[in-house]
Amino acid sequence: MIMAQVRYTRNLFLRGICIIYLFAFLSFYIQIPGLYGDNGILPAKGQIDLKARATLSNKLKQKPTLLWFAPYLGLNVEYMLDVLSLLGIVLSFAGFVSQKFCIVPVFAGLWSLYYSLYQIGQTFMWFQWDILLLEAGFLCMLVAPFWYRRKKLSTSSDSVTFWSVRWLLFRLMFSSGVVKLTSGCPVWWKLDALNIHFESQCIPTALAWYAHHLPTWFLRLSTVGANVIELAVPFLFFFPNKKVRLVAFYLQVFLQVCIIATGNYNFFNFLTICLCVSLLDDQFFYKRKSKIDTKSRVLNHLSTLVNILVYGGVLYGTYIYYDLKLTENWTIESNIAFTQEQFDHVLYRALAFSTYVGASSLGIAVIDALSDSTIFTKGIRNKITTTLITVFYSVAIWLIFVLSLVPLSSLHSSYNATVNNEIKQMYEKVNHLHIVNSYGLFRRMTGVDGRPEVIIEGSDDIDGPWKEYEFLYKPGNVNNSLPFVAPHQPRLDWQMWFAALGTYHQNPWLMSLAYRLLNGQPEVLALMNTVENPFRNRPPKYIKASLFIYHYTPWSQTHNTHAWWTREKVKEYFPIFTQDHHPLIEYLAKMKILNEKSSFKVTNEPLKLILNSLRSLASKMEASLFLWSVFTAGWVIIVTSFNSSVSKKK
Repeated sequence: MIMAQVRYTRNLFLRGICIIYLFAFLSFYIQIPGLYGDNGILPAKGQIDLKARATLSNKLKQKPTLLWFAPYLGLNVEYMLDVLSLLGIVLSFAGFVSQKFCIVPVFAGLWSLYYSLYQIGQTFMWFQWDILLLEAGFLCMLVAPFWYRRKKLSTSSDSVTFWSVRWLLFRLMFSSGVVKLTSGCPVWWKLDALNIHFESQCIPTALAWYAHHLPTWFLRLSTVGANVIELAVPFLFFFPNKKVRLVAFYLQVFLQVCIIATGNYNFFNFLTICLCVSLLDDQFFYKRKSKIDTKSRVLNHLSTLVNILVYGGVLYGTYIYYDLKLTENWTIESNIAFTQEQFDHVLYRALAFSTYVGASSLGIAVIDALSDSTIFTKGIRNKITTTLITVFYSVAIWLIFVLSLVPLSSLHSSYNATVNNEIKQMYEKVNHLHIVNSYGLFRRMTGVDGRPEVIIEGSDDIDGPWKEYEFLYKPGNVNNSLPFVAPHQPRLDWQMWFAALGTYHQNPWLMSLAYRLLNGQPEVLALMNTVENPFRNRPPKYIKASLFIYHYTPWSQTHNTHAWWTREKVKEYFPIFTQDHHPLIEYLAKMKILNEKSSFKVTNEPLKLILNSLRSLASKMEASLFLWSVFTAGWVIIVTSFNSSVSKKK
């Protein structure tokens, strides 16, 4: 049996992950001073005490991060964050522009660097896409070759290691579909989610405004489509027919492109598209020249027929279980035709089925790999070496598969009870490394009665007038245009969205933000709209925040106003604070944000000068534009190198 070649596909995936890492490190680097600097909102020095007398090994056990090596370079925590981010940028850029750097040592470095940053990220990095990048990055250490070889020969273990990426994609998509219904959220069960989503999401794009005003029946039908793509289609990732998997690939990519067009979810959707590459093989990119005989034509027609039957079945199931009906107005009416109890019953069996499908698929991949390593490898010595390597990778992937059953089974409490306790204990021991994780986005739909927004205001007089602080990307001024920000993630803007869903007591970092604004801290102000800053000359004496409810302007008003939003003040969000407000200062000191102890002294002046110069250059450009500029520079290098190699061959 000759297994499908995935060498070219694997290489494309690895370079794609390097691009995602590049976006992630660049985005993080830009925001370090304002978020984690000594004068930032949540200073990283509060997480890492470089003056502690404990041994390095004990420090690493306490918090495993490369930041502990800052004293060895003569740097403090803030400058060490710059060093780690810049190293990540250099390594990921190298892997992006050259396949030579898509090797295990580079991916081990990228994972270690991002994991080190994640350790001090606190609330600004507690997102599913950060742990998804860590898990995907860890798999790259198994998928990538240990060293670069010019010969583009496929190894037997490639199909086994690359299978783990497909399994991760399955868990991500299926879990995201399941949690929407297991949450019991009435908006999802009534298929009204997209009628709210485009208005209530964190940072909508301009296209989201138009999507929000699409006909209700179409938005409900789109919700059905999203449900099917996330719940049913992922099981087809392991279907033996290649054409079935190819259609599944197109459906998943289509969903991600739609999300990218209407919402700014940083690098998350780009990373998901990168994971979708695991549904392909090398024949997708180039066709083998072979003689087409009658038998080949018949097999091709049968493959097409199977593809039609499978997706015909999916469409029929959608028609039945979502009660699709064509109305007299040529619109499609849709409603969920099953109960929560029925879904719970099916979910239990679906999880068991997914376990069997995953185990069977991986087992077949391992058998194919072992047979190929013994049959097609020439020489006894090479056969033994290749077989041992294949066995090693097979054991590693089986271990990851078994561990992944713990977070997957947590989707259903009864099925979770069937997982062996020893496996759960093993999972708990490595859980902090984020090798395998739980996923599930948009569990409950927020903003049903309008989009809540926290508006921060400052004044020099307690009786006013009060002037608003403008953020760079989140809604504030109703006339500001809706931006395209991705793949950059403005983490302060994102956290302001979460803050609006709760109280300021549930978001203590807001107190630090208020204090930094009262002090006019330039590092924090750089995370906001400095052009529209009403207190550019000196900070205000008083700060307060109010909660507003935002709605998109109706379609009928587009010709009468240039506003994107309408808004209404609901209540006070947090009370008036001053710079010398004693309870505020006491609270921030308790949080280790205001630390009387002096920070670790920087002794490496040459390196400090270089880091300051790089920071000064990076701060001169808008963040999302900066990310795309670096990405474009990478493509220029790739194209130039390719043209140069072609010229030499001529």
